[in-house]
Amino acid sequence: MGEKVTTTRAELSDRQQYRRKLQSCQEALERMLRDGRFDRPRAVLGLEIELNLADDQGLPLMSNQQVLESIGSADFQTELGRFNIEVNIAPHALSGHVFEELREELDTGLRYADRRAAEAGARIIMVGVLPTLDVRHTGLDAMSPVNRYSLLSDQILAARGEDIRLDIEGVEHLQLDSVSMVAEAAATSLQLHLQVTPDRFAPVWNAAQAIAAVQVGLGANSPFLFGRELWRETRPVLFQQACDTRSAELKAQGVRPITWFGERWVDSVEQLFEENLRYFPPLLPICDDEDPAKVLASGGIPRLFEMKLHNGTIYRWNRPIYDVSDGVPHLRVENRCLPAGPTVVDTLANAAFYYGLVRVLAEQSRPVWSRLPFAAADQNFQDAARHGIDAVLRWPRPGRGAKGAPAEVPLVDLVLGELLPLAHQGLDEWGVQPADRDRYLGIIEQRCLRRTNGAAWQAATVHQLRERYGTDRATALATMTRRYMELMRAGEPVHTWPVG
Repeated sequence: MGEKVTTTRAELSDRQQYRRKLQSCQEALERMLRDGRFDRPRAVLGLEIELNLADDQGLPLMSNQQVLESIGSADFQTELGRFNIEVNIAPHALSGHVFEELREELDTGLRYADRRAAEAGARIIMVGVLPTLDVRHTGLDAMSPVNRYSLLSDQILAARGEDIRLDIEGVEHLQLDSVSMVAEAAATSLQLHLQVTPDRFAPVWNAAQAIAAVQVGLGANSPFLFGRELWRETRPVLFQQACDTRSAELKAQGVRPITWFGERWVDSVEQLFEENLRYFPPLLPICDDEDPAKVLASGGIPRLFEMKLHNGTIYRWNRPIYDVSDGVPHLRVENRCLPAGPTVVDTLANAAFYYGLVRVLAEQSRPVWSRLPFAAADQNFQDAARHGIDAVLRWPRPGRGAKGAPAEVPLVDLVLGELLPLAHQGLDEWGVQPADRDRYLGIIEQRCLRRTNGAAWQAATVHQLRERYGTDRATALATMTRRYMELMRAGEPVHTWPVG
């Protein structure tokens, strides 16, 4: 979630003042880290899930304000598009029956929200990209009436100085010469939070970066965008192009995009916030009255408003988070690379795999990032997004030189042969109950054995409708979406879904 913005266009603060405030925030963060002011070690996780709204025919519905009024819960909030909402799950201790507790909480909350949404003529659907969206749904009139979104859209266009263009080559080719930032609203995600101590931040972030490709390949659920079949997980490339502040000339000069995998492994959380300050001009240069240095001098804890706001406009797939809870500052790694859906149990299987695996990889004596070039991790991420569960990744293998140099290995072989056992070990070390561990990691295992995830099911179903029954493209996408909605509500994991 981003910082709340209530200013108007005329009230944007001076950029020089904002840069000074960002520097002051950075200095305050570094001082707090030196002085050991952060929260004690706690195994705490949190979830955010972005959701789509559709009608009974599976078509997008621009009614998030009415739906949220009907739901009437602070756990559900607006998102960028009027066809989006978001649900936030309260933090849970990462132990015991946490995943079954989350399943019950999510099932109950989403079923209630879906019933209330139906009163407003809408249904809730968990999917990375709603397959029935088309370009008509991405104009400025489809943007939620929230100041932060309109300001951000204006600033991105002003920074570019030209229209936003989509050019995505996948199974098919999509070219759109002029779209608004609202096109990014098509991409809905699962966000996994893990609270960490300062000394554990860098290993956890590095581990999360190393496995982001594996997560995307296993969890891919966004094969269609605006009527075209593109990447198995189209969200990353859509996000990068729809939110790109760079003109063609700036791209040629190597200026970094705000949707960014990164360019190096890190040694500390400060490095990531320093990169934000060094590489990315502010898009929302709005200043708070707080003086971080004075707050620290008085014994208080600063909110670091400007640093948090700036960080929220830089779309890393693993984002550093600074926050204050009950007067105590803490750090989190926010894992943002997964799409929403297809079901609650699939979502929790993705979460269990991530939390188990990142625990072990962050504590290895010879960590994977010491043997995997960062550029290879970046390329893995692109390949996994393109090919999904059929991707081939580069990963350090035993017996390939002193450092175990990377070799090409099919994603499913890597997961079954190496990463799933590590995820089991990690959940044991968190203290997760074996029944939870086995249920949710078993879903990951079956996805690999059957080579079926949300993207594979969506594509296979549309192909069958078109090839076997001669259905036209738009009808096939709508028919598949309705079937997806039915199966999502039934709640069985996607690898069990019948095609067609």
